Order: sequence, then structure tokens, then C-alpha cells
Amino acid sequence: MAIRNRQTIKPPAFAAKSANHWQYFIFAASAIRVWLVCMGIEKKRTYFASDFHLGIDARLSSAERERQLVRWLDQISKDAEALYLVGDVFDFWFEYRTVVPKGYTRLLGKLAALRDGGLPIYFFTGNHDMWIFRYFEEELGIPTYRKPIVRELHGKTFFIGHGDGLGPGDHGYKFIKKVFANKVCQWLFSRLHPNFAIGMANFWSGRSRAANPEAQHFLGEDKEWLLLYANRKLETVEADFFIFGHRHLPIDCVLKNQKSRYINLGEWMHYNSYAVFDGETLRLEFFENENGQVFGK
Repeated sequence: MAIRNRQTIKPPAFAAKSANHWQYFIFAASAIRVWLVCMGIEKKRTYFASDFHLGIDARLSSAERERQLVRWLDQISKDAEALYLVGDVFDFWFEYRTVVPKGYTRLLGKLAALRDGGLPIYFFTGNHDMWIFRYFEEELGIPTYRKPIVRELHGKTFFIGHGDGLGPGDHGYKFIKKVFANKVCQWLFSRLHPNFAIGMANFWSGRSRAANPEAQHFLGEDKEWLLLYANRKLETVEADFFIFGHRHLPIDCVLKNQKSRYINLGEWMHYNSYAVFDGETLRLEFFENENGQVFGK
């Protein structure tokens, strides 16, 4: 079932005067919403998003997608209580002691402005940007997480992580992840000049499934590995929501206890999907994509 974003209705194009009236309407509606939030009439929301894969082109170029993300951040900042970025924000990132990859200034600047304005932001590394070290915490004031965490939000328990290396199978990747996480291997890579090292990494990143997506299909409850992981994790963690990225498919499934839900955040190369929690309900939504589809329901 497709979920359409409330903010994507296009204004009438029959006259400039009508367009101006539409702009006034949007401004007034936003102002009213801000007032409702300030008065406590409308609830503040927690947002979750992942898999932006900035650095590679997809339906939009990386630069256009970055501008789109900034528009989304501007929109959610009106009622956001917290923001969780759940991995693979960048298609590649290696953080030298005094050098970080070129670009992403619009996104980094917007995140810095939101943090300076008091919005809590939590950043998770993914399999593409696992070599983020201290930059986000030291420069932006955003804590970085490398493993899943458990959070209590308005009486609900959330299990949150990128999702790579979890679940059954995929032993080849799990071995490679251990190599990439090894401090000796990281030190050796840092000895390479950034022009060569980052260029080489971007070449291999461009050959990944993110840059060359095949048609994604929901595999069923007996084959979706993160769903299987969530069901097994219920034996030790009583979570209401398991929030993951990595799968590149917006998924919402009820787990075996018929109460908890597995949510996959999808991605922003084609779906522009994210999750929003208003303190009572959690749902997947889409930004500037009227044809978004949620799988697993």
C-alpha cells in the first residue's frame, strides 16, 4: 500500500496570482503547525532515515539528492523532537586525522544548524561509512554509534541499528567487516594519500549494489534476514520496534509475538522513505515521491 506524503501536493499552475496565493497558504499552514507544536496541541515527532548514499548518482545526482535532503530536514525541523540517521548516509567516507572527503557541505551545514538549535541527532555508521570516527561528534556535536542500541521513547522500546552483518548467512561480508573494522587495517589505509585512497574507494563504491540497483523484492517472512533476526532477538529484548536500514526496501512487518514490528527505512536513491514516530504510532512516509510503496503489510 502506498503512503503519500502530505507535503507533496503541487500548487495550481494556471496563473502567477494563484501561485502566489498557494505560497501564502503554505506559509500560513506551516506557521499554524509551528504554533500548534509550541502550544502542545500537535505532538512533536521523532524521525528515522538511512541509506542516503551521497557520493553516487541514482534517480537524482548526488548533489541534487543532497539538496532534496536539506529540503526534507527543513520540513521536519518544524516539529522534530529527535532525528536518527541510521547508517550509509555517505556511499564512502574515510576520516583521516586532518582530512575528510570533499563535498556534502549543504548537508553537514544543515545538521550543524539543527544541532546548534537544540535538536538531538544520533548518527549510526553503516557498511559504506563505517570509517567515520570522531568528526561528527567533535565538529557537529552528533554522537556516533557503531552497534545497535536500545532506546525508550514515550513508553515504547526501540531497537535501532543499520542492520549490516545481522541475521543468518552473509558470512563473506561478515568476514570483510571484521577486516575493515580492524585498527591495523585502518592505520595501513590511512598511510595512503587521500587522492589515491579515496579515489580507489569511490571506484569500488560505484560498483556496489547501491550504485547499480537491481529490482528489489520482499522475500517473504521466512527469508528476510533482518526480520528473522528481529524475531530471534525478541527472545532477549522486549522491543516494540526494530528499526533498521541496509535493506534498501521500505518494510513494515508484525513480528511473531503479534505485537512488535520490524521497520526497514528503505533508501533515498529511489524511494525517499523515512519513519516518523509521534509518541503513539509509527509509520513509514515518503518525501517528494507520490508512488512510494511499503512492503510486508
